[in-house]
Amino acid sequence: MKKHNFSAGPCILPQEVFQQASEAVLDFNGTGLSILEISHRSKEFVAVMKEARALALDLLGLSGKGYHAVFLQGGASMEFLRVPYNLMTVNGKAAYLDTGTWASGAIKEAKAFGDTVVVASSKPENYNHIPKSFEIPTDADYFHCTSNNTIYGTQMRQFPETNVPLVCDMSSDIFSRTLDFSKFDLIYAGAQKNMGPAGTTLVVIKEGLLNKTGRSIPNILNYQQHIDKESMYNTPPVFAVYTSLLTLKWLQNLGGIPAIEKVNEAKAALLYNEIDRNPLFKGTAATEDRSKMNATFLLENEAHAALFDNLWKNAGISGLNGHRSVGGYRASMYNALPLESVQVLVDAMKELERIA
Repeated sequence: MKKHNFSAGPCILPQEVFQQASEAVLDFNGTGLSILEISHRSKEFVAVMKEARALALDLLGLSGKGYHAVFLQGGASMEFLRVPYNLMTVNGKAAYLDTGTWASGAIKEAKAFGDTVVVASSKPENYNHIPKSFEIPTDADYFHCTSNNTIYGTQMRQFPETNVPLVCDMSSDIFSRTLDFSKFDLIYAGAQKNMGPAGTTLVVIKEGLLNKTGRSIPNILNYQQHIDKESMYNTPPVFAVYTSLLTLKWLQNLGGIPAIEKVNEAKAALLYNEIDRNPLFKGTAATEDRSKMNATFLLENEAHAALFDNLWKNAGISGLNGHRSVGGYRASMYNALPLESVQVLVDAMKELERIA
């Protein structure tokens, strides 16, 4: 039976990427060596890293616009620390928007470096919406936000106009929709949603942003070191970077972000229309802030849970359970999830309505 993977992450990747990556595990580009054992200093892998960094910028529309792309380790959680280390000045200030668990984690790390101002928070409402009315201090070293919230199913539709550097954690929706990415001074994203397997993080940094803090930064945490060493300051996660390159090439061949955005819009519309139409279900996120990557919803009557769970599991669906802080269900519809899989879920929801 075909599996339909709605896991929030690590998540589904294109089948052709799995095939190419598996072949490289046995023999990478005819070298007679596995991608798992090839030297990261070899000309073959140096070419992979160079192409991955360049393609990431190209897909984001940032090529030739004064940005650097680096692939690092430690996940987005490491960037919670690295961002204030590299951007918050000694005795400085940073502004944060609190929209969920991961935003809260970033705020916690920043507080160790200086005055961390939370400009707005939706925590009192269990993060079911994106705050709209807030002011960013003009003397802040940067403003940090999280574009998509996997746990609570919310997504920022608009980003504030501000004169301070704009930093965004795009871990769960990068490469999924068209944006003017040149508005951002620093973007970071764990690979394991729309880009590759867990193990690497893409960081995109605008030139001129760094070396202004007045603090001494350990080399491994210093963005400038990683830029200067072209993501080779220490041994990079070779397989994760290579698989990310394959996924970015898959996206490029589809037509880039504009093409996948149309698919993502169709998937989200199909599922949210059923959530709103079907009297047995209800969404958990404010309608205007619903995520196109992670749809969160509940049963109106928990007595139907066992029956519905059997329906979607028997249909080959995997990874649909909601996060414990929200409950219910969470359908993660990342780039590689086909529209067919969403239709299978919708059919299961309709079947529950018919037999319940």
